[in-house]
Amino acid sequence: MSEPLRVAVVGAGPAGIYAADILSKTDLDVSIDLFERLPAPYGLVRYGVAPDHPRIKQIIVALYKVLQRGDIRLIGNVDFGTDITLDELRKHYDAVIFATGAIRDASLDIPGIDLPGSYGAADFVSWFDGHPDVPRTWPLEATQVAVLGNGNVALDVARILAKHPDDLLPTEIPANVEEGLRSSPVTDVHVFGRRGPAQVKFSPLELRELGHVPDVDIVVYPEDFDFDDGSEEAIRSSNQTKQVVKTLTDWTLRDPGELTASRRIHLHFLHRPAEILGTDRVTGLRTERTELAGDGTVRNTGRFEEFEVQAVYRAVGYFGSPLADVPFDHAAGVIPNAGGRVLDEHGEHVPGVYATGWIKRGPVGLIGHTKSDARETIENLVEDATAEGGATFRSAVVRDPEAIIDQLREAGVAYTTWEGWEVLDAHERALGEAAGRERIKVVPREEMTDISRSALV
Repeated sequence: MSEPLRVAVVGAGPAGIYAADILSKTDLDVSIDLFERLPAPYGLVRYGVAPDHPRIKQIIVALYKVLQRGDIRLIGNVDFGTDITLDELRKHYDAVIFATGAIRDASLDIPGIDLPGSYGAADFVSWFDGHPDVPRTWPLEATQVAVLGNGNVALDVARILAKHPDDLLPTEIPANVEEGLRSSPVTDVHVFGRRGPAQVKFSPLELRELGHVPDVDIVVYPEDFDFDDGSEEAIRSSNQTKQVVKTLTDWTLRDPGELTASRRIHLHFLHRPAEILGTDRVTGLRTERTELAGDGTVRNTGRFEEFEVQAVYRAVGYFGSPLADVPFDHAAGVIPNAGGRVLDEHGEHVPGVYATGWIKRGPVGLIGHTKSDARETIENLVEDATAEGGATFRSAVVRDPEAIIDQLREAGVAYTTWEGWEVLDAHERALGEAAGRERIKVVPREEMTDISRSALV
């Protein structure tokens, strides 16, 4: 009887957990280890979803049920490339699946983008979500802020900046984030998109929620509303686009006298960010007016406007990070692959190495796409593992499941476990219960690790 196929999954966000779950339900006899560089699982669901969106965070419930079964081993606080290498993983596993996501901000090449006061949205999201690898403080000194982008992350950034901290207290927002937001003098947040209202990437629910933030008015500008043939077709063919356009259009019909809140979120369309103004730090934003070209795309008009702001956040997308000894497409920010099979510089499949999630296809799509994406990768892995009986696929030299734990221990890696996460999870919930909240996150990595590793004693 052959030994189980040994598979390592690197990354314990939705992509990695879905891949491990789908693999565990195939006909293969398989042993799966799930490696995560943080002491906590769940990836961007824990560290990329705004704290005032508990509905989206309910995805964690489904992910929890997968890991709680016990047939997938979680090994946390292990940084690939530092604590463990690809060669070492290949020594212990027949296949390695990379599900490391995309956590960097995509670049925006305009003058002034590197001025003090210009930030990436991903970094800000990591801060307000209590990510252990970012500074505990954030410079919230601006009264007027620009957010560049027309997706849900842009709305999250604008909402968190404009929302009064008292309205965030029922969430799991960390104490240092509450303290920082409470000191913010912000009054106006301007969100800029270069295309029209029918081309935005907001989800209908996110947009509607924006209109119900206490003491925050939504301001739109009728001159920014234009619809060409491409826009009309998008509205006819997509119920989501239709809902978004209706919400935005309804806001244009409100009496300006109704706008009495102490803070405002301004939504600007048909504005291309052209330059961030300032010498020593951000003092403004110059945009170029665009116009619809007929097919839903836009062209520049050569007309410019300037807005006084003291901070700019770019929310123009996420971007993948290269991994040590793994092929990487630096232009696209992904691991080159064919259906999840990782390809070398010659376009040949690197035997036993796979990718799934955003590091495979780029940071697009919703959680549902991540699951179907994982299914494609696993189907190809299973096909490779069973080809000609699968004898050559079982390439791991060290097949004892405890050997990798021994290696980490001998190297002084303070790894964590699923049992440790359950201890940390209970600790955070207890902190929240004492304050009348569901959870208060522990932020410092060392504290997270110490609490989690208490389960090993």
